[in-house]
Amino acid sequence: MEMNEGKLKVYSVPREAVGNSDFTARVRLANGEWKDLFTYEVRVDMHDVRSSSMAAFDFEGAVEVEIVSHRAVPERVEIRPNSSGIVPEVEGRRIWFKLDKPSKLSIEVNGERFHNLHLFAGEVETDAPQPESPGVVVVQPGTHSANGLIGKLKASSEGAEPPSILYFAEGFHCIEDGLLPIPSDTTVYIAGGAIVVGSMLCRQVENVVIRGRGMIYLRDIEKTTYWRSVQIDHSKQIEVEGIISVDPPHYSIHLGQSERVKIRNFKSFSTRGWCDGIDMMSCTDIDIDDVFLRTSDDCIAIYGSRGAFKGDTRSIRVRNSILWADVAHPINIGCHGDHELEGDVIADIQFDQIDILEHHEPQDGYWGCMSINVGDRNTVRNVSFRNVRVEPFELGRPIDIRVLQNEKYNPCPGNAVRNITFENISFDGECDHPSVIGGYDERRTVEGVTFRNLRMNGRLILSPEEGNFAVGPHAHRIVFEA
Repeated sequence: MEMNEGKLKVYSVPREAVGNSDFTARVRLANGEWKDLFTYEVRVDMHDVRSSSMAAFDFEGAVEVEIVSHRAVPERVEIRPNSSGIVPEVEGRRIWFKLDKPSKLSIEVNGERFHNLHLFAGEVETDAPQPESPGVVVVQPGTHSANGLIGKLKASSEGAEPPSILYFAEGFHCIEDGLLPIPSDTTVYIAGGAIVVGSMLCRQVENVVIRGRGMIYLRDIEKTTYWRSVQIDHSKQIEVEGIISVDPPHYSIHLGQSERVKIRNFKSFSTRGWCDGIDMMSCTDIDIDDVFLRTSDDCIAIYGSRGAFKGDTRSIRVRNSILWADVAHPINIGCHGDHELEGDVIADIQFDQIDILEHHEPQDGYWGCMSINVGDRNTVRNVSFRNVRVEPFELGRPIDIRVLQNEKYNPCPGNAVRNITFENISFDGECDHPSVIGGYDERRTVEGVTFRNLRMNGRLILSPEEGNFAVGPHAHRIVFEA
């Protein structure tokens, strides 16, 4: 059962859940009773898959957190992102700190980023649907066929107001057919303490909500299935909120030719090739807020046309989020488009209040914490990066803006990059590889890149040379301002 004391919620754990003994953790309201947290195993980094840890709870007000490190005696403890400003107390193996607001944190002992503890301290749900509400189907723990679940859902929804709700309660749920196609006007609620083995599919539907505090758990699914934790294709008015995705065989959330999609408080881990976090092709009006993505490919990728999805991508907002790319880019814009015709326009994109915790890519063709690499006759324009904090990373470069042709993915080069703004950007760390800005030829150029208050290791950058930028040919109006 869910334990509730005031404004602190700690959720039950299905017996099938895989734990990690590197840490133990507990939490309490000020001077209240300690509540133990289960530390799940979450695997990270496809190059050398390792077992990391994750724990979660919800609260309001203020709490105290105590963590005990069993893997190593702490000589140094970092809590990232650094912007959290949390400095813990450390005594022996015990780590202690307070929280007074929801936070997504990495607790790292002696610089260890691969056997760390991810702590998700969320906000308490105030409007969770109740199992006894009209139109609700509670899915009991066990094995279920996707068709059977949808049959129950449709049967329960006849004449029901509000729209139908499929309610995964606490426990372990395995969808026998793997894919759960969700009809229009449906809420799928995955409660805290529920683990679902299956993929949520929204295809040609409207008004769907996928939410809760539970997990979509795909670590034992074969890579060849290409399942995504959530797949949203040719759909409108979709919301994803609160859930955790663990090790999908493909993207965590895939968006194809969809519009008016909101993704909030989503957390994800992946370890396999092409296991991006949130990818979108030919989409419009996408709002991503307060997500944590630790992925073994791009954290967020924004493309034009690809495969069955055709058209421009416009009006994308990403904010208040933490991006951790164990492989490839934290942010990647512009690779795929309609190369058979005139390409696509990828425009009106905003990133604001972003912490980048890692970028590690052995191939130099895929470097860039913030990457706009434009191929397939695409035009990328009106992109802003504001209040982005890049922490020390292992291998890559801070910024890469180019019109190019990637021989692996692009039959032809891109067309143009126009009007890109970087404002209040900081990078702390050492990087031998210069940031790059360059066009493809005299017709396919980069025009108008402004850096305003760019700081590297605290130093204001007012020229390409000061910031270790390589500005190549066919790049014009590259401006550095205080």
